[in-house]
Amino acid sequence: MAISREMQEHLESRPPGQAIATALDRLLTDDAYLFHVDANERSMSYRFAMYLQQELPNYHVDCEYNRTGINPKRLDPVYLPTEADDTEGKTVFPDVIAHIRGTDRNHLVVEFKKSSSTVNREIDFRKLRGYKGDVRLRYEHALFIELTVGDHPGVARAEWVDA
Repeated sequence: MAISREMQEHLESRPPGQAIATALDRLLTDDAYLFHVDANERSMSYRFAMYLQQELPNYHVDCEYNRTGINPKRLDPVYLPTEADDTEGKTVFPDVIAHIRGTDRNHLVVEFKKSSSTVNREIDFRKLRGYKGDVRLRYEHALFIELTVGDHPGVARAEWVDA
């Protein structure tokens, strides 16, 4: 199963979009079983990252990478709800990133959500806006992807996010 033509055109409106569309097609085709059994989101994002790495050979593609250099990756409280004693922001773990390890070059950040998830999507959008807007992270591109699980796997939504 491939992503729709409309979805492909939407994704390709930004520079990494062709690579993302190709990786999503591979995910839907080669890993349809994960969708049918409603496997964990991490399983799907990991497989997507494998395919994306093939499409972006000049970057490192990592899952849940939580480092900025050697320090934990954090977002300021403006982007995420924080505890009263958390004065430095929350440690975050993006689902998938394309970057160059050991540098401040952060090309792409992707947050996934499955259609079966009951977690509010706005949390993902807040994180994505944070990844784009935080001066320490400065991701060039941020993307939210909702995957349709069950008998008819697909991509229900893909939305580019700006700070």
